[in-house]
Amino acid sequence: MEKDRKLEHIQMAFDSQTSYPEQDRRFVYEPLLSAHPEKDPQPFSFLGKQMRAPLWVSSMTGGTGVAKDINRNLARACREFGLGMGLGSCRKILFDKTYWADFDVRDEIGSEQPFWANLGVAQVEQLLAKKQEQAIIDLVGNLRADGLIVHVNPLQEWFQPEGDHISQAPLETIQQLMTRINVPLIVKEVGQGMGRESLKQLLKMPLAAIEFAAYGGTNFSKLEMMREDEALKQLHQPFAFVGQNASQMLRDVNSLVEEQDMACPALIISGGVKTYLDGYYLVSKSKLPAVFGMASSVLKHATGDYKDLKIYIENLLKAYRMAEAYLRINPNYEGK
Repeated sequence: MEKDRKLEHIQMAFDSQTSYPEQDRRFVYEPLLSAHPEKDPQPFSFLGKQMRAPLWVSSMTGGTGVAKDINRNLARACREFGLGMGLGSCRKILFDKTYWADFDVRDEIGSEQPFWANLGVAQVEQLLAKKQEQAIIDLVGNLRADGLIVHVNPLQEWFQPEGDHISQAPLETIQQLMTRINVPLIVKEVGQGMGRESLKQLLKMPLAAIEFAAYGGTNFSKLEMMREDEALKQLHQPFAFVGQNASQMLRDVNSLVEEQDMACPALIISGGVKTYLDGYYLVSKSKLPAVFGMASSVLKHATGDYKDLKIYIENLLKAYRMAEAYLRINPNYEGK
């Protein structure tokens, strides 16, 4: 009834009150300066391929059997919405093709979208020591990937009961890899980010991009600690709370860009990016071309029917384009 509807609307008006502490002071809202965004966004170039939205499907899963459907859902979404994708660790298919189908999704994502393979720095170190770098070249080539993501995870390997020993500084391994294979590289962390000196060294190198995987999102070191007995878990817990968040890392990168010539041309800002507004803010603040990743949020919607993932990404990107249209970065905001 009309009377009930009006009463409900009045109650909703009370319930929708906002307060100053909730205000997002990162932005200035400008309602007069734009029309509603068009349905089809303009494509842009990133990592030598075409994207239609600045959302990167960050490296997550592989080699578990169920990952096959997840990765195919993710690849299908990347094709439909013009996104980029990094695979989870491809270690299991270096010399054994049992789980190859979990990773072999180039046909689903298509040739136009960025699509990257992934190995840990410990595995890269071992392959180089054995002069097996051809295995890396073959991995990237057979997957028809655009390049290789090297994930740097010394804490994860240390806390993992079956983890690998890293015998030299990861920077040395990456430098050696670049002299021995001609494959584009992205370097990322796995949930704790990187400090200024590490970023400085990476920015000097001719990488395709740096991915943050910053503190504040899924932390693979903490994940490994959760597998330990209670005494060790308590002992190692302080390490779960060290690292740099995405805002801190971006400030370091921006200041380094101003101080020195950069060889690395792009960023994938991930780790603790909880919403599309977080992504919009960080991408807008970057002095290098950047996209953002929301790994856990996307993964949650990729485990079931593709329709659920499609609806989620579709609505996320619509909201992101509204942010582009009506929100400007607040120059007076001092972020955390």
